[in-house]
Amino acid sequence: MGIPKKQRAVQLTGPNQLKFNTEKEVYLPNDYQILCKVEAVGLCFSDLKLLKQFDSHVRKGKIVSGAEQAVLNEYPAYKTEKTPTVPGHEAVVRAVKVGSRVTRAKVGDRFLVQADMRWLKTEKSNGAFGYNIEGALQEYTLIDERISCSPEGEFILIPAPEDKSASAVALCEPWACVEDSYISKERKQISPQSKMLVVTEDEFNSANFTKMLEKFGKPEKISDAKAESLENINEKFDDIVYFGAKAETIEKLFDKAKAHALINIVLCGKKIDREVETAVGLVHYGGIRIIGTTGDNPADAMKHIPPTGEIRTNDKVNVIGAGGPMGVMHAIRNICQGIKGITVYAGDLDDNRLLSLTKIAANLAKEKGVKYIPYNPTKEKAPVNIDYAALMAPVPALAAQCVKDAAKGGIINIFAGIPAMVKGKIDLNAYIEKKLYFIGTSGSTIEDIKKVLAKVEAGKLDTNLSVAAVASLESAIEGIRAVENQSIAGKIIIYPQCGNLLLTTLEQMQKEMPDVASKLDNGLWTKEAENTLIEKFTRKQI
Repeated sequence: MGIPKKQRAVQLTGPNQLKFNTEKEVYLPNDYQILCKVEAVGLCFSDLKLLKQFDSHVRKGKIVSGAEQAVLNEYPAYKTEKTPTVPGHEAVVRAVKVGSRVTRAKVGDRFLVQADMRWLKTEKSNGAFGYNIEGALQEYTLIDERISCSPEGEFILIPAPEDKSASAVALCEPWACVEDSYISKERKQISPQSKMLVVTEDEFNSANFTKMLEKFGKPEKISDAKAESLENINEKFDDIVYFGAKAETIEKLFDKAKAHALINIVLCGKKIDREVETAVGLVHYGGIRIIGTTGDNPADAMKHIPPTGEIRTNDKVNVIGAGGPMGVMHAIRNICQGIKGITVYAGDLDDNRLLSLTKIAANLAKEKGVKYIPYNPTKEKAPVNIDYAALMAPVPALAAQCVKDAAKGGIINIFAGIPAMVKGKIDLNAYIEKKLYFIGTSGSTIEDIKKVLAKVEAGKLDTNLSVAAVASLESAIEGIRAVENQSIAGKIIIYPQCGNLLLTTLEQMQKEMPDVASKLDNGLWTKEAENTLIEKFTRKQI
């Protein structure tokens, strides 16, 4: 079948502006590019964040390193800043036309797409498929091999098995993002290439500072500053050590932090005078980390940095917003992780979403010997003394509540993408006294997604557990609004090849499409149901 000149696509054209375009150009590949037909794409809350923030989103910026400008100029799918783009980054695609110099794909190959391209740096983050490179909420998408390979030689198009449903393969991407938030290694040392800023209110124990450097590493450069002169410093730093307890000074430190900076607050026996406007958004998108000690030795704060964001033996785990698509994944992931003695609390404001999760999670928990406790915080008391909180809602006040409810040594996983520029009032006295640790990751690595795909191929993980509804491109905008309104628990899968398929939940399927519903497995999405759906709705190509 020939390749059409025009296609159907969902475009983001401005902040909160969506357009269904039936005349979008199909970009034909040059010698280095691959035209792929989209088989399926999952809708994600991150699509909504891009919709709301649009050109201010950190992944909509121009690529400033990692790719030659001449190559970017030849890539029509590269859409930065205010230029309309196509969202959709949870995708499985098939190559339909390949440039003569492409070496990593041939016509007919099926691929899972790795969205996050960390080697393509933007000013504040990195490039990504479905952001500043057009994604999969369209019939065809274009990949440029020259910019889609990491410096280590990893390609974003990962060979996908033919015996798995498109939905199961596509959903490896969000599951990989969940996995990445737990297994990402935390920086426990000071890099020898780093630049450190030391800020002091008054006298401090320089001997302890020297001992910290001897134990945890010496930076390339150390700059000293008195708190009152902080505003005169215009550069940013990889490590910041602050000796003092003034909220006003701490708030200024966040503006001096580079991406992935470590901020060490040494209270020297004092108390911070009030809650601090803390850059919780930068924990997720900027990868900054905040540690502290009540004493005068900064090494004490370094000691309690966990090696990863993983849950631990006997942890009381609280997934906040557990009934949403990503919350379901966190809850199921932790129940199935095989960590002894854990209790998983699943909190959600919506009883229906909570019930949908519990239908899956309760049986899994019983099978795995895990204590599972769902709760609605508007009706039941939320758990306290939590060892591990996973936050799905991008609300700074909830991060503050996690600090209050945390047990000593607790980890707070700010998984929800609070916008990078957003700050929230945090009781840093409690945070430091309890030795708490905010973590936050954005996206995933190719290694993460391959691990999840391997679990799916081996039958150890069924990503279809999180499918809640299906739709065509024509109904994708309604699906994005459903994500915004949190009206559907679980993931919505878009099948571009299915023309005029209405947004249909699996619960509605028995009435609306009994032939497809008959292929569900105890109400859950399957490859057989997908095949029946596609056969029923496949749009005749013109």
